[in-house]
Amino acid sequence: MDSTHAIFGITREVFLVYSSNVFAILGLRALYSALSGVMERFRYLKFGLAAVLLFVGIRLCAEHLIAIPIWLSLLVILVSASASILTSLIVTRSACS
Repeated sequence: MDSTHAIFGITREVFLVYSSNVFAILGLRALYSALSGVMERFRYLKFGLAAVLLFVGIRLCAEHLIAIPIWLSLLVILVSASASILTSLIVTRSACS
């Protein structure tokens, strides 16, 4: 369900929203078994996803007050997700050593 909010933070095009959610569901289902063994390494991923959802929620609520460009939304999403993944990998690698 969180991918619906994320795509609305980028576009209002109905086809893109629908198709991205279909592919997200298919991709998540296919990758679940591959990632289930390493999910404990992504300790801080939930915080990065929470930051993305918070940003998208604020962006949607303030849409009529301020225009945030699409490239900035994508950058915030990319930086939040990447930072949480990299932090998780660095922390868990040093904990495993």
